[in-house]
Amino acid sequence: RLASSNFSAQSQLDDDLIYNCLQDREKLGSTALGLGVAIPHGRVKGLKDPLISFYRLQAGIDYGSADSEPVDISIFLLVPEVATQLHLELLSEIAQTLADKNKRETLRQGQLPNEILHSLTI
Repeated sequence: RLASSNFSAQSQLDDDLIYNCLQDREKLGSTALGLGVAIPHGRVKGLKDPLISFYRLQAGIDYGSADSEPVDISIFLLVPEVATQLHLELLSEIAQTLADKNKRETLRQGQLPNEILHSLTI
């Protein structure tokens, strides 16, 4: 709920609309990639520009990943409903970033916002 609330504040779109979009996508299959990372995502009607947010969880949660690792790193992605190609490109870039062991470790251990932002720079 925190991610949808934050996205709602940024986009002026309804919190429930965003929450339901993310939940509907998750029902299709887990957005966990394994190794403790997930990319919850969705296309949202009325959204004008892509939104991305990063969350590092103190205690991992079960996302139903293939490797059964609890997720402690989540990068949420929302794109406009009609941005199919952009959606796929952004998902691919985020997944490539999260596939890098050093970047995952910086995301897990980084204390300064600039450290974390540098790790996420694609």
